[in-house]
Amino acid sequence: MFRTLDRPGTGRVLLTLLMLAAPSLALAQGPVLTLDNALQSAQANNPELAAARWGIDIAEGDRRQAGVLPNPELSWEVEDTRNGSQTTTVSVSQMFELGGKRGARLSVAGQDAQLAGLELERQRYALRAEVIGAYQAAVQAQDGLQLARQSLDLSERALRVVQGRVKAGSASPVEATRAQVQLSEVRLELGRAEQALTVTYQQLAAATGAPTATFSRVDGVGSEDPDLPSRTQLMQRLEQTPDMRLARVQIDQRDAALDLARTQRIPDLTVSVGSQYSETERERVNVVGVSLPIPLFDRNQGNVLAAARRADQARDQRNGAELRLRSEVIQALAQWRTAAQEVEDFDRSILPSAQQAVDAATRGFERGKFAFLDVLDAQRTLVAARLQYLQAQAQRSEARVRLERIFGDLSLASR
Repeated sequence: MFRTLDRPGTGRVLLTLLMLAAPSLALAQGPVLTLDNALQSAQANNPELAAARWGIDIAEGDRRQAGVLPNPELSWEVEDTRNGSQTTTVSVSQMFELGGKRGARLSVAGQDAQLAGLELERQRYALRAEVIGAYQAAVQAQDGLQLARQSLDLSERALRVVQGRVKAGSASPVEATRAQVQLSEVRLELGRAEQALTVTYQQLAAATGAPTATFSRVDGVGSEDPDLPSRTQLMQRLEQTPDMRLARVQIDQRDAALDLARTQRIPDLTVSVGSQYSETERERVNVVGVSLPIPLFDRNQGNVLAAARRADQARDQRNGAELRLRSEVIQALAQWRTAAQEVEDFDRSILPSAQQAVDAATRGFERGKFAFLDVLDAQRTLVAARLQYLQAQAQRSEARVRLERIFGDLSLASR
């Protein structure tokens, strides 16, 4: 994730600023996971996305069923079961839907199909954001482990210096005890950093659809956050986001459901044609019947009212979604801007100054000009600055993930 530059203050120079006397331990060798590979693996293997894809076929099945005509009914009836006096009737009945019920059902099913497609698109955006967030967390955990190892090198160096001065009689043994305590604390931090790296690797593997992490490290090159997007451009594209399109289609779907409920008030016509045979008169006659329910009590008024209120609810939900998304975009941009400024300040001045303070305090202690407490204070300041730097990076990545979840690829959304 970091590049070594010859000139401080340009680009990402953290690794240069934190170089210590003892060389850093190399990361474990093995398969390296890139961000592109992680995204491709997630699209192909993530079970939640695979489940969302089935929604398209489910909606297609519902659409087909909505257009199917009612089946005819075959009936057989016997009057007077005594032999020689029976009357047998065989008829076929067909119900004819009136009031445009079939077309209304197809309209509802069509809106459901659009909802399934938009839900899948939103799931893809959410998965992309999840993978990017997990990947950035893994990169930052790697950096945290690297910094913990460098802090360990720094503490070991300080302990060697103190032990040398104690042996020469120019420092108190208490200083050596303090240096040993500092070294123990740094070793604990190193253990926590190693545990955090394992956890982030597993979270990234789960996001890509793998049960365990098969990689030994992630490649930080190319995973850097893009430039801060323009608020104006993002707001202009807000209506095209899956969340807003989904909210609009939900309104259309509720309106179609209201139309369907209204068509249910119109009764359906049933026509029957059959043949009747009487054993008493030994005669066969044709039978024709028509039936139509009388909408005296049940006019589907309750379902119409509920459908109308659901349509109103969908409109309010759409307005709420727009308000929520606008607020989310403003907050994420503010978080991104603040974190990016903090990262720049750390790169340009804070970390170089903290490193210089450690070097100066260590040299002064070696020459007997400073107490070891001054060295410890400078070391703790540097370690705290490193942690704050990683936290600022994490805040910037979190803001990016929040926007990626809404807009998808920000390089495309900001065009």
